[in-house]
Amino acid sequence: MPSVNLDEWVRPGPTAAQRRTDVWIGLAVAAVAVANLFITRQLRTVDPADVAPLPEQVAWVLALTLPLTLRRAYPDVVAVVIGAAFIGGQFRGVQEQQVIIGALFAAIYALGAWGRNRDRARVLRLVIIGAMFAWLVVGYLFLSDQIGGPAQRASVAFNWFVVNSAFFAFGYLMGDAAWQHVRRSHDLEEQAAALRATQELAAERAVLGERVRIARELHDVVAHHVSVMGIQASACRRALDKDPARARTALTAIEEGARTAVDELRRMLGALRATSTSTDDVVPNAGVDRLEEITDRAREAGLTVRYAVYGDPVPLPESLSQAAYRIVQEAVTNTLKHAHARALDVRVRYLSGELELDVTDDGRGGSSSGGGMGLVGMRERVAVHDGALEHGPHPDGGYRVRARFPYQAGVAL
Repeated sequence: MPSVNLDEWVRPGPTAAQRRTDVWIGLAVAAVAVANLFITRQLRTVDPADVAPLPEQVAWVLALTLPLTLRRAYPDVVAVVIGAAFIGGQFRGVQEQQVIIGALFAAIYALGAWGRNRDRARVLRLVIIGAMFAWLVVGYLFLSDQIGGPAQRASVAFNWFVVNSAFFAFGYLMGDAAWQHVRRSHDLEEQAAALRATQELAAERAVLGERVRIARELHDVVAHHVSVMGIQASACRRALDKDPARARTALTAIEEGARTAVDELRRMLGALRATSTSTDDVVPNAGVDRLEEITDRAREAGLTVRYAVYGDPVPLPESLSQAAYRIVQEAVTNTLKHAHARALDVRVRYLSGELELDVTDDGRGGSSSGGGMGLVGMRERVAVHDGALEHGPHPDGGYRVRARFPYQAGVAL
């Protein structure tokens, strides 16, 4: 899945909550800087006559810190204002240094992390850093006569240029790293959304394919009933005058067949709500009477299989019988493919007005490990017949699939 191009992606601006946080942080930093200014003046490390008056120093400190209230909303403007105020404050001899240096670092970092135009953010940061070093060079040359011997000059040069190089490089690179992190997170979110859409599309296709396969099987059932009705109607026509009792029996069979066909047709129309080109293989005449063939194949694959039928088998509608076969087939197939099981237990129970299918293995996940597509088909088949499906880990270990189908007793096949 393609990621967003560096030149195309623009980081969204700060949220309302982030803007409020910036305002409170900026005000707190300004308050701390002003308090630190008064503390520094009390130390009297510099003659007050050699620096700007106190009101002017307070103004410079506020100019250096209050813009931080907008550092994420307008990072370009904030960085330029703080950079210019920093040089101006240094020129006028502002005594507060610790907090305003941190404000300068925060401005450079915010421009790298939140600058919407990457080229402009890069150029502005380089210009600001270049201006800072130009100011350092001017200050070093201006004070060179007041600095002692070569060792002291080397120490001052190291402190001013090497330490400040590390300081500005750290702010520059940290800002870029923060922007890259947000960009990568955005790419991952887009890829995750695309993956979810692909999975949903695959699930929809699986549902449509399963519905078409169900409908194809139901079509065969309905066609069978209609064909039988035609034969019985022909027999009724021939026996109507000669053997009224036989004709009456044929009409009764036609009536029952019509009801069954209509019921099956209703299920088919409920399943066939979309078209598809699915060409899944169809096992001819698949039904509950052929479930043992499935367990035999599992036994041949190396599983220890137990197959049992409980209750007295009763005639089932052909579509229901096919659905039961498909559910057991899917559950056993998933056990063979994904569960790493050694034993399989398949039970068929004929209850009062209900058919229950119970497939349990001793593996690690069973039907849940097949990506969910097998369960999609099971749910569709159960829903068509107004049944219920349960699946999940078995309390004694392994995985269990259990389906229940209601049926009408005495329905002719």
